[in-house]
Amino acid sequence: MGWKAWQVARELVDPPFYHPQPLARVDATYRELAAGGDGDPGGDWSPEEVEGLQVWRLRRRKPSPGVVLLLHGFGDDRWGTSPALKWFPGLDAMIFTYRRRDDALRKGGPAPAVTFGVVESQDVVRIVHHLETSGTPRRRILLMGRSLGASIGLMALADLEREGRGPLAGLIWEGAPASSRSFAERLVRGPKDRWWHVLAAPIGALASRAAGHMGGYDPEATDLLRRTAGSHLATPSLCFLATQDRLAPPEVQRALATRFASIRVVEVPTWHLHCAEVLGPAYAATIREAVDSWFPDAARGPERPPANH
Repeated sequence: MGWKAWQVARELVDPPFYHPQPLARVDATYRELAAGGDGDPGGDWSPEEVEGLQVWRLRRRKPSPGVVLLLHGFGDDRWGTSPALKWFPGLDAMIFTYRRRDDALRKGGPAPAVTFGVVESQDVVRIVHHLETSGTPRRRILLMGRSLGASIGLMALADLEREGRGPLAGLIWEGAPASSRSFAERLVRGPKDRWWHVLAAPIGALASRAAGHMGGYDPEATDLLRRTAGSHLATPSLCFLATQDRLAPPEVQRALATRFASIRVVEVPTWHLHCAEVLGPAYAATIREAVDSWFPDAARGPERPPANH
């Protein structure tokens, strides 16, 4: 049991399946996205340094009412999540890799540990603050996250609203793991129920504690229900809820949805990160409907905030 717990703990802080793409491939993907197509107008990329993070922004060629900050999931990076900007053809988009793990791995050095949202959510908060000081008010900032990116978005949003400076434009989330302990337990269980899964709960608890020790964070700080306890979130939200999800318990997603004053929950009979596949074109259409309601003055084309150079 101890060996399995250590193995899962290692996966939590350093996903073994994650390998950053060569920069040549990343650049090629960005060029394709900049060119647009299939209903997406494309735009122009520019990098920014934000408190040690490298953030990439796609600016649309026509004035945009706001910006969507795309948050990548577990074992992913800015390249992996970048195609999601096509779901937001009317908005600027921003992407980055938490803690610059991709850069560290490309250089052959040790990468900062994944902290299951504890540090990563603060990266998001800093970028929102950067956008505000650069001239984009938070009512013009939209967050979208899937899988661990959804957990990170929820944590960051709760912290931002506690500042008392008002809501963001919106949050779109899908498949948020409940905590590092919950996720570890579900990794042990796998896709099918088996007799030895009676050990999954204690192994998950041991693994999450070990991962917290390795990554220098408190596993309790990854618990979404704890992190959002007492919150009455004013930011409007759209949740895609996979009703068969084993990694992000549906009952926890429903409980999190009650934290919002305004939310639409779309339940989909599928499992982790397959809502877009099951819904097909309706997935993007649902997102665009939400964005149109959150940015009602989009047609007026508000002035773009000045770029930082």
